[in-house]
Amino acid sequence: MSDDSPLERLPRWALAVGPLVILGAVLGVLYVTSPFGNVESMSDASTLEVLWMLTIVGAIAGIVPVAIGMLWFPFIRALDHRYLHAFLALAAGVLVFIAFEMTEEVFEHSAEAEHTTLALGLAALAILGTFAVMYAVSEWRQRTAASGEKSGLQIAYLVAIALGLHSIGEGMGIGVAFVLEDATLVTLLVLGYIMHNVMEGPTVVAAVARDRATPPLHHFAAMGLIAGGPVIIGGWIGSLANSSLLAAVFFAIAVGAILQVLIEMAQLIRFDAEAVMTRLNAATFLVGVGLMFLLEDVIVEGWVLPG
Repeated sequence: MSDDSPLERLPRWALAVGPLVILGAVLGVLYVTSPFGNVESMSDASTLEVLWMLTIVGAIAGIVPVAIGMLWFPFIRALDHRYLHAFLALAAGVLVFIAFEMTEEVFEHSAEAEHTTLALGLAALAILGTFAVMYAVSEWRQRTAASGEKSGLQIAYLVAIALGLHSIGEGMGIGVAFVLEDATLVTLLVLGYIMHNVMEGPTVVAAVARDRATPPLHHFAAMGLIAGGPVIIGGWIGSLANSSLLAAVFFAIAVGAILQVLIEMAQLIRFDAEAVMTRLNAATFLVGVGLMFLLEDVIVEGWVLPG
């Protein structure tokens, strides 16, 4: 994607509304075709056939919505630094909400594990270990960089990794519903996660938008796969190894990754501004939290998955 790409020459309103139109089209196609209605027929399928079907389901629930959300990049990139910082703060709000959700999942799955104390201990080690590893990598990257300026692309990859770790948990839920041959639940989960994950796309590319040069298209493809692709891996795990202990550890890894990414994002804002939490940034941070609450707790759990 070059600096003078056709997308960036479109009117601003089209750049803002276009991803929503594409999202509506995808949801409409899923509603009309009901592609998961034959889940019950998978009872006699081989392991490879089940894994292949979960690969398709995971791609629809994870990779597709992240890619749709990343289409907002040209719109975000045209903003000046003050508004870019606000968008980074909004992305941070999204990540904070996810971190709280994942922490709740850690405690719930640990309580369901055969040895709760062991599960909680491993989860705590997973959080600290993931944070320490990602922090060490970040410090090494900064020491070896030729310039003191932080690269938005490098931080965007860290954001994608953190979101990808959290996406494993989403996939596990789909995998469990799939092996239980509950077509309705699989469809509802996929629709819910599409609405949820579409916000991950702009969260990933928000850091890249501050860089002067637009990275090549393959970076966007790679980040989309990293952020959304693990839904597929989670589906495989959910179908083959439905373990509360394993789920607690995976959610804990996601929490540790998000904590480190939040620090990186704050430092990225501080590079261009004296204060990280301005009034505008605070407002958009709260909007990010509120938006995810609306998508997750109101729409997904209240409307999509009632009862």
